[in-house]
Amino acid sequence: MTSRTPSLPDPRFATVAERRARDLQFVRRIHRMRVLGTLLCTLPVASVLEERGAGWPFWAIMALNSLVWPLVANCLCRRAREPARAQFRCLAGDAAASGAWSAVLALAIGPTALFVTMAIADKVAAGGWPLAKRTTLALLGAFLATWALLGFPFQPHTSDRTLLLSIPFLFIYTVALCVVTNRLGQRIRVQNRELERRNRTDPAMQVANRPYFEQVAGEALARFQRSGQPAALVLLDVDRFKQINDRHGHATGDAVLQRIASLLRECVRESDLPGRYGGDEFALLLVDATLAQALDVAERIRRETAALRFDDEAVSCTLSLGVAAASARDATLDAWMRSADAALYRAKAAGRNRVVAWTPEGAAPGAQSNSTSTG
Repeated sequence: MTSRTPSLPDPRFATVAERRARDLQFVRRIHRMRVLGTLLCTLPVASVLEERGAGWPFWAIMALNSLVWPLVANCLCRRAREPARAQFRCLAGDAAASGAWSAVLALAIGPTALFVTMAIADKVAAGGWPLAKRTTLALLGAFLATWALLGFPFQPHTSDRTLLLSIPFLFIYTVALCVVTNRLGQRIRVQNRELERRNRTDPAMQVANRPYFEQVAGEALARFQRSGQPAALVLLDVDRFKQINDRHGHATGDAVLQRIASLLRECVRESDLPGRYGGDEFALLLVDATLAQALDVAERIRRETAALRFDDEAVSCTLSLGVAAASARDATLDAWMRSADAALYRAKAAGRNRVVAWTPEGAAPGAQSNSTSTG
């Protein structure tokens, strides 16, 4: 008789404690499937033993295999220094048990085919073909040794009763295996989505990081070049941010940046993309937005940032923002970014705390500290 499990532990852990916790989850999943599998296997095995008048030692071994072995294996794995590695050894033992029982049943075609097929199939689900190959060798070795020890018995005929008693194992265990595998697949998909999100997100600011922002901005520029769908870039940074860090500490500086990042997320549509471009500089991609619409968004961000207070109202900050709409002059993303960066530079040169829009003719900075200018 054999036990099965549908999953391997995820090898990506941050600490030893997390690794052991994940391994123990793996052990628990195996234990549940092992208990179910060995109990269901008992039905066709007991049928064949009764039909062929097997002696009490075989019945005792069957009872130990179905009732005691799952508990022993679970205890050994939970107490092991490396629970997952110990469980893999127990899986090899399960496969060997399948081979040995196939020999004891004299290759009764129904139970033997069922045991061997499921022993291989669930190991593929558990650890892929490498695990299946190793455990199949254990199965064959145990079968040949037991078969030789018993004098190579061969009685392939299977009664209708034994075939009927094999159906619960075939149906219940297969459905349980599919359910567990599906749940693990869903968990893996969630983990993959989270990993993908982390790979494209600045962890401190919770906005897009520079590589991902440039990827999406490049796609927006390509759409503009292909279909004329408008898009705009906004580059912004905190005015005199170094002074905030020097006077009030980096903790306050970090709080300022995090609040600005939060403000960017709040001020844009779901289809737009805020990102951290580096240091105290942020970027904003506005899709399907004209220059005028982008200026409105940038001005709102400027006003709301100027109203913020930090460190018990002792600290405030302002932003300089440069806006550039995608145009036929922007052959590459770098050209588009340079336009927005030039507008940002002019906003700072004109006195900071303002929005400046880039146009092909150049940008004329506004005269007031809270103005929006274009040129």
